[in-house]
Amino acid sequence: MRTRYTIREPGVPYFITCTVVQWISLFTRKPYFDILIDTLQFCRQHKGLKIYAYALLDNHLHLVVAADKLTDIIRDFKSFTAKRLIARLEQDQKTWVLNQLQYHKQPAKTQSDYQVWQEGFHPQQIISEEMLHQKIDYLHHNPVRIGVVDRPEDWLYSSAKDYAGGKGIMELDALF
Repeated sequence: MRTRYTIREPGVPYFITCTVVQWISLFTRKPYFDILIDTLQFCRQHKGLKIYAYALLDNHLHLVVAADKLTDIIRDFKSFTAKRLIARLEQDQKTWVLNQLQYHKQPAKTQSDYQVWQEGFHPQQIISEEMLHQKIDYLHHNPVRIGVVDRPEDWLYSSAKDYAGGKGIMELDALF
């Protein structure tokens, strides 16, 4: 990776962020969120991804996750979701969004006409229980900070409901 964010210790929890290019609001309807959820669940069931907490927002997602090959899994997740999202945008005739994804594509991206995700995922290793709680609290409160819900557990696309004693839309792994 080209940044200071790297996976130094496989298999331990990391806080990661995946962001849509230019912070374009792409996740505005259930079918687009479903692509992320279905793919995360696939990675959990078939690729060894452990998911401890998540928040999916309109233009980025935060995860607290672990895996032996986390970099490979996130690369595959982003590649697969990008293809499915582009296909869905084309199906829905979302020309404006497709034009933006095309315009903001890096010149080096020669395999596609579009770029959905920014490069990297900024992994930050969770090094203490205090840091773990801070990151989970941060990602759960993100929808409150941007004004889409009043309480974290009211945001359908996060694990906040699970942490509040309810059942969210995606199965989580036990922390320890």
